[in-house]
Amino acid sequence: MANRLSHLRGDFFGGITAGIIALPLALAFGVQSGLGAVAGLYGAIALGFFAAALGGTSTQISGPTGPMTVISVVVIAEAVAASSGLADALPMIFITFLLAGLFQIMLGIARIGQYVRFIPYPVISGFMTGIGVIIIIMQIFPMFGLHSPGSTLDVIKQLHTAIFNINSYSFGVAIGTLVIIYLFPLVTRIIPSQLVALIVMTLVSVYFTLPIETIGAIPKGLPELNLGLILSFPLLSHLHIVIVPALTLAALGTIDSLLTSVVADNLTKTRHHSNKELIGQGIGNMAGALIGGIPGAGATMRTVVNINAGGRTRLSGIIHSLLLVI
Repeated sequence: MANRLSHLRGDFFGGITAGIIALPLALAFGVQSGLGAVAGLYGAIALGFFAAALGGTSTQISGPTGPMTVISVVVIAEAVAASSGLADALPMIFITFLLAGLFQIMLGIARIGQYVRFIPYPVISGFMTGIGVIIIIMQIFPMFGLHSPGSTLDVIKQLHTAIFNINSYSFGVAIGTLVIIYLFPLVTRIIPSQLVALIVMTLVSVYFTLPIETIGAIPKGLPELNLGLILSFPLLSHLHIVIVPALTLAALGTIDSLLTSVVADNLTKTRHHSNKELIGQGIGNMAGALIGGIPGAGATMRTVVNINAGGRTRLSGIIHSLLLVI
């Protein structure tokens, strides 16, 4: 009985802590995707809940991640280019996300998850490092308070123009945020430095009414189903367009999630069920697409935070997703 109460307490604090960290990340990944902050939030809610409830890793926290967002940006950009604008591209975008989740489920049913461990580590390391570099480059213009070009190559080509048009207020807030994130742990690690940076710099910008761009209003209440929007897409005649991006997202989500599962195993001395995890991730990504969210995967940092805060069962992941709803 005492052990159950201990796990319940740990799951509660683990889920709350992970949710606090997940919120700004979900909003940021949503903005980066081009669909808006709410798309990141909805993706985190749907995937976080279903992957935790139905997946094969008890302590894993799932949601939008850097690698999945970078690929999603490409999917969205190509869909917009093939349409007359973002509004017309939404059916293609969300059917791609939906198929990605479906492919993950199929990979789990086919028991492919157990073979991911054979991928060479240098390949994974190089890929993840490349994704990290892309994310950093794509944030240079927003850090300067400017609208970012659509590709990393364009950012590099136009960087000289950004240097002479910096919004000093945006740049100052960005630098202040980074300083707090990296230096606050020297004071205490009990409170996540990301949360402190988010609150402090938001209050600073609001109090001094700094002329910087905000993420905008977030809709209240539960999201609506996009089923009608998705069904309006002529899938059979456009299957060749969406199949490769969906497979790419599914493959990346599979690798990303199962690598995080291995990390969780090492920390908790447990063993995850890889194929069950893929099915849970796939259902979560399909649910996310149905409510207008971007796809994601198991998130290593959020999972580690959950475990370090006491999370030991799938309840912690469910609590994390419910916190995002609130």
